[in-house]
Amino acid sequence: MSYEDDDYHVDTFPKEYGYGAFDQDGLDSTGMCSDSDSKPRILLMGLRRSGKSSIQKVVFHKMSPNETLFLESTSKIVKDDINNSSFVQFSIWDFPGQIDFIDPTFDSDMIFGNCGSLVFVIDAKDDYNEALTKFKNTVIKAYKVNPRIKFEVFIHKVDGISDDTKMESQRDIHQRASDDLADAGLTQIHLSFHLTSIYDHSIFEAFSKVVQKLIPQLPTLENLLNIFISNSGIEKAFLFDVVSKIYIATDCSPVDMQSYELCCDMIDVVIDLSSIYSSEEDAFDNQSSSLIKLNNNTILYLREVNKFLALVCILREENFNRQGVIDYNFLCFRDAISEVFELRMKSQKLPTVDERQEYLMNGDEDSDDENMDDDDENLVNSRTGKIV
Repeated sequence: MSYEDDDYHVDTFPKEYGYGAFDQDGLDSTGMCSDSDSKPRILLMGLRRSGKSSIQKVVFHKMSPNETLFLESTSKIVKDDINNSSFVQFSIWDFPGQIDFIDPTFDSDMIFGNCGSLVFVIDAKDDYNEALTKFKNTVIKAYKVNPRIKFEVFIHKVDGISDDTKMESQRDIHQRASDDLADAGLTQIHLSFHLTSIYDHSIFEAFSKVVQKLIPQLPTLENLLNIFISNSGIEKAFLFDVVSKIYIATDCSPVDMQSYELCCDMIDVVIDLSSIYSSEEDAFDNQSSSLIKLNNNTILYLREVNKFLALVCILREENFNRQGVIDYNFLCFRDAISEVFELRMKSQKLPTVDERQEYLMNGDEDSDDENMDDDDENLVNSRTGKIV
């Protein structure tokens, strides 16, 4: 099976219900992008066979993990646009492991210039000395071009490894990566590490953290969720991107992995049943909702926000007696999300790196950010008064 082959099993959604096929428009003969891409990029990098392409297929194209065993090694840069809502908008670039970023003929400015996040995948079951060397060289090159990049390390393929071995590998990789950057004089770079596998929900949780850092409105969304749950007797709430099952925001309480997995499973159940009893285009609409009672007196409650976003709540059964209040507060929350959408669309055109540098030199960027923050704060304050 070739990497570009789209004849694969879809785990949850019909093939038509998703982000669409890989977009290779705009790539020149070398695999580079020939036009200006305004959306922030997530770069997937690492050695060959580290699992980069499998991660992309499983998270964003619903491929079954077992089917990734038949993927061919990536031979050229593959660009995948994620563009389904105002909050989830970016492009993922999957890089072949053999690309040498130290080569002077490599156009580092073009690749790293508009990069929002660089995800470096390290195979935890392999000798990672070579991977750490390439990671250091890549980070040094990328940071020199764009100091604003978020650097994420996926310690991948940890399925079947004991918890003690996982933690030891993470500590070792963290320490060695940090020491390498310190030796290069880059102590100011912050690295985030995630233990991941495509055979459980850890890869979705890790990508949730990556995507959240690219959402300027994240503090506003978190604030809205905090207000919603505190006034509705809800213990935990996630705002999900339904297609990928990554959560783009949650409230301030700690994320419990088991709770997150339950919410993901609930989305699967809702979409599976909806696909059976409705047409594909109506599988998830503005009337979609679901209620699941667990045997420990806990309730999972799902409400649609828009075609691609859903709010999934966890609460005690006795608190659901106030369902009318919860539903009313949800409508206020959904209205606020719609207004955040509108604000986002007004400022949809993202400035280029050169423009942002010019803003910094002229002192304009801070004022722009302050205006956006003021708009978001005013929105939260206006909506807070409506929630019961």
